[in-house]
Amino acid sequence: MANRVGLTLQHRLPVLSGYSNTSPITSFYYSNSVSSLSKAALKKKSERGFNLKSPRRLVLGLGVAFWSQFMGMAGNVGAKSYIASARQKGAVEQVLMNVEWPEQFPFKEEDFQRFDETSDLTFYDTPRFVTHIDDPAIAALTKYYSAVFPPSNTPGISILDMCSSWVSHYPPGYKQDQIVGMGMNEEELKRNPVLREYIVQDLNSNPKLPFEDNSFDVITNVVSVDYLTKPLEVFKEMCRILKPGGLAIMSFSNRCFWTKAISIWTSTGDAEHAMIVGAYFHYARGFEPPQAVDISPNPGRSDPMYIVYSRKASTI
Repeated sequence: MANRVGLTLQHRLPVLSGYSNTSPITSFYYSNSVSSLSKAALKKKSERGFNLKSPRRLVLGLGVAFWSQFMGMAGNVGAKSYIASARQKGAVEQVLMNVEWPEQFPFKEEDFQRFDETSDLTFYDTPRFVTHIDDPAIAALTKYYSAVFPPSNTPGISILDMCSSWVSHYPPGYKQDQIVGMGMNEEELKRNPVLREYIVQDLNSNPKLPFEDNSFDVITNVVSVDYLTKPLEVFKEMCRILKPGGLAIMSFSNRCFWTKAISIWTSTGDAEHAMIVGAYFHYARGFEPPQAVDISPNPGRSDPMYIVYSRKASTI
């Protein structure tokens, strides 16, 4: 039975996870005192990223978010109980099975607004030589890459690591003739041992990818898809530069720099995140139906880890 996606508007006030403001004006502008959380504490937490486990999340921009509702699912699982079960390992994998997508892209401009709309180049100007997910999640991602990547040193293989930094979490010693990193901080990219070359580019200001058509066999993006403010343009570009049958792997957890993450992401949970990324693939056109994989190594005890992937259709 198909999953029918219905998306409805819900107006909400922006609320910092775990904090409640009684004044709508204070909530909307997120007061100069940074509410109950000190600026020093905010800066410290922002080094690794905030955890979005709390049921109360920051809703950004105009406070308008789309929530996925799953109708007519196998086993007659209701939407509320289904989304509530998303914390159980494997539940997220079901959200992209036989989806009946709306005819038009269901998200609006305000869904891609962020709390901090200042220059991304300024935000990422200082290198952060830290990892944004914990060691078990990193190990799970590396294991997944080991299973799906072309063998190391395969002639003619080209890989693009989008939104890259000082580490890509590829298998140890993994090599190809061409592994390109695209990121925001040159010092981080210089330190990445797997990259053969790199490009500094802000995809939110320029989503055009500087590569020829049908150039890459694999594209990866680690815990950064939630920062894209022009995701449809980026995914269309990904489809253009992938070779027919090429693989695009988007991985994400529940951590982010929440001031830079888009409104629709900070307003929703893991299952909805998989649906959002799946929508990017679907409406970009040219991809096979996207699939979700839960590779979380220790549910409830370490950072969760999810994959949404698709391949460029052999014929478009």
